[in-house]
Amino acid sequence: MASRVASLVRSAKPTVARLADSVPRAVVDDIFGCALKKQTGVSLKYMLDFGANPIERQLILSAQFLHNELPVRLAHRVAELENLPYGLSAKAPVLKVRDWYVDSFKELRRFPAVKDTADELHFTDLLKHIYHRHRNVVPVMAIGVAELKRELKAAGGLSEFPEIHQFLDGFYLSRIGIRILIGQHIALHEPQKENHIGMICTKCSPLQVAQDAIFDARSICQREYASAPEVTVYGDPNFTFAYVPSHLHHMTFELVKNSLRAVNDRYEDAEDEPPPVRVVVAEGAEDVCIKVSDEGGGIPRSGLSRIWTYLYSTAHSPLEEMARDGGDGSDGPAVLAGYGYGLPISRLYARYFGGDLQILSMDGYGTDAYLHLNRLGNVQEPLP
Repeated sequence: MASRVASLVRSAKPTVARLADSVPRAVVDDIFGCALKKQTGVSLKYMLDFGANPIERQLILSAQFLHNELPVRLAHRVAELENLPYGLSAKAPVLKVRDWYVDSFKELRRFPAVKDTADELHFTDLLKHIYHRHRNVVPVMAIGVAELKRELKAAGGLSEFPEIHQFLDGFYLSRIGIRILIGQHIALHEPQKENHIGMICTKCSPLQVAQDAIFDARSICQREYASAPEVTVYGDPNFTFAYVPSHLHHMTFELVKNSLRAVNDRYEDAEDEPPPVRVVVAEGAEDVCIKVSDEGGGIPRSGLSRIWTYLYSTAHSPLEEMARDGGDGSDGPAVLAGYGYGLPISRLYARYFGGDLQILSMDGYGTDAYLHLNRLGNVQEPLP
C-alpha cells in the first residue's frame, strides 16, 4: 500500500513545479531570505487606536509598515507551499496559488519606499490589486487538496493527513491576517461609515449581526430544501462591542447553516414541525459568547475530532466534481454544505482576535456550538 501511494505521488509531479524552474534565482533568494524574517503581529485594539484619526501621516506610516511586513508574510507562505508533503506542492491549483503569492511578493518588493502622500496613494492602489488577486485562494487550494485526497483514496492509501491539516490551519490563518491588514488600510481611505474605523465597527451589535446571518442562512436553506426551520434568538439588543462585522457574520452564518441542515435532514420525513434552532448571545467580562443549539441528531463521538479537519463533511462535496472538471473555484455556488471548510475556517476567524469555537454534541439528540469572541481586543494576532 505504501509503495502504491509513493508511486502515485512521484508520478503526480510535473517536470516544472519548483519555484526555481520558473522564477529568476535572485527572486527565489529574496523570497527565502524574507521567509527567514520574523512576522510582526498586531491586535484589534492597535488597529482601532491607529485608525481612529486617519490623518495623512498615519496613512503613510501604515503604508510603510505594510510595505515591509507583507513581503515577509507572503514569503513565509511561498516557502511552505514549496514544501508540502504527498506531492501536494505539485498540484496545479496549489501552483496557481503559489504563483499568486509570488506575483504579489515581486510587486511589493519592486515598489519604492513610501515617503509621501502621493507614494501612499499609489501603494494603496497596488494593495487593492493584490487584495483582488487573492480573493479565490480558499476554493482553489481546496480543489488542490481534494485532488490529492481523491488520488490517495483511489490508490488505497492515506485518508487522513495531519501534516496537511496543520499547514492549512496556519496558511488560512495567515491569509485572514494579510487580508484584514490590507482591507483595513484600504477601508481607511473610504468614506467612513458611522461607528466604523475602517473595517472595524466600534459599536458592533452581535445580536443584529446574528439576525442578519440567520436570515441569510435560512434563505439558502429554503432554496436548497424548500423549507427552513425557525430560529429563535435571545440576547440584549442594546449591547455592542468593537469587532469586524463581516467576520462575525461569517462565523454565525456557518454555525446556523449547519444547524438548519442537521434539523432539516432529521425531520425531513417527520409529520411534526421541526424544533427551532436556538441562538443565544451572552455578554461576559472578557468574552462575548454566541451559542447555537439544535436538535438535529448530533454528531457521533467518533466523528467529533474530524469536524475540524479540512474536507471532512457529511454532505456531498462539490469540490470533487470541480477537481475532476479542472475548475478554479471562482464561480462556485453558495451551496448549503459540502465544502468541509466552514467549521475549521470559522474557528480560525475566532482565534485570530483571541477567541475560539467549540462544538459539543449529544449523538441522537443535537449539537451546541459555542463561539467565544474576545471583547477586549488586546490579543495580538496568532501568526503561524
